[in-house]
Amino acid sequence: MNKKALLFFLLFTVIFYGFLAGQAVYSLKDCIAIGLENNFSIRVARNNEQISSNNFTPGYAGYLPYLNLGGRYSGTYNDIRQNLYDGTSNVTKGATSSSANASATLGMTIFRGFNVRTTYRKLEELKEIGVLNTQAAVESYLATLASTYYNYIQQLKLLENLEYAVELSRERLRIDEQRYLLGSGSKLQVLQSRVYFNSDSSKLSRQYETLRSVQVKLNELMAVSDPGMSFSLKDTAITVFPDLFYEKLYGETLESNTSLLIARKNIVISEYDYKISMSRRYPYLDATAGYSYALSESSQASYKSQTTSGINYGLTMSYNLFDGFNINRQLKNAALDIKNKELKYSEIEQGIKADLIRLYYGYVNNLRLIKLEEQNLETAAENLSIAMERYRLGNLSGLDLREVQKSLLDARERLLSVEYQAKLAEISLLQISGNIMTYYK
Repeated sequence: MNKKALLFFLLFTVIFYGFLAGQAVYSLKDCIAIGLENNFSIRVARNNEQISSNNFTPGYAGYLPYLNLGGRYSGTYNDIRQNLYDGTSNVTKGATSSSANASATLGMTIFRGFNVRTTYRKLEELKEIGVLNTQAAVESYLATLASTYYNYIQQLKLLENLEYAVELSRERLRIDEQRYLLGSGSKLQVLQSRVYFNSDSSKLSRQYETLRSVQVKLNELMAVSDPGMSFSLKDTAITVFPDLFYEKLYGETLESNTSLLIARKNIVISEYDYKISMSRRYPYLDATAGYSYALSESSQASYKSQTTSGINYGLTMSYNLFDGFNINRQLKNAALDIKNKELKYSEIEQGIKADLIRLYYGYVNNLRLIKLEEQNLETAAENLSIAMERYRLGNLSGLDLREVQKSLLDARERLLSVEYQAKLAEISLLQISGNIMTYYK
């Protein structure tokens, strides 16, 4: 059973890496380029941005006049019977009449309490919010994609670590089997070594599954047609950028953080809504002009046909004297909405400052831990080398060797973990400071 298990894992490893060797090789920039082109959330955000851009027009704000064309044709066909006072009657069969008219009307708002100008400025702010919403979606996507990309590297390195564990267990099993055959070892040691080997092999098998799951997740984020497509990455290690400074990040965050920029725009829009409500206190003036043409015909009239055509024009001025205090209500609510947007901005700003402190502390702490774990790994590797030699000579017990092996594997896992956590902190710091798009382009 041991030889069959060994053969199975060797065959599985060869097939797995052989399969990856023939697939596409991606860098992080490659994944980003594919994802920004295909990802569904990004495409939806861009469409919403285009809607906001389409709405930013003088016509939608009310600057431009309107022109309406109309026309109508109607007719009748009747039988008419008239009873007169002298007892006689008139009967008309098939009396007809028809009429046709056409008109063109041009109208324009001349003044409406600065409503049009304010609405146009509000539409401009909404357009810019559309751009910022797309930017926020892209930034969030880049952070998620980069985190998944480096998680794949982490899982791949963990796989290599477990493969190394299997190799160590296999070597220990070989030593114990030789000792048993030579009569210098016990059956118990062979069985215990086989248990360790099978346990490590089982962990390796589960790690293949985890690695495949992360690969599928990365495909999903890139929105490729085949989520199960296999690929390999150009990067083979997690490299953390060590030169992020808090003071610089703090200034960039307050100036460029997308959530803060959107919150500021929302305050401006609420101020415009207040002005739009205030415009109802002013009179408004509309101008209209038009041309009309009408033709009527009747078999019963004193004329055969009649044509009417001409120009019409007019000015309409209106002023709201009283509307049940609705304007006052709208102004109070608009003023409260401005205060709410300002409070919301302060809340977002406070939360972002707190997040920045937490992220930066984690970033710096993980950088220190990386150096510490690198030293631990060197020590653990040296200990294992000494322990293996002593075990071959019979001067070290199986339990002690297993403990030394576990110390080395744990040291590698801890190093990978702190490198990944430091990378996550770096990605989050770049996102919160508004730099992630520039860094990963």
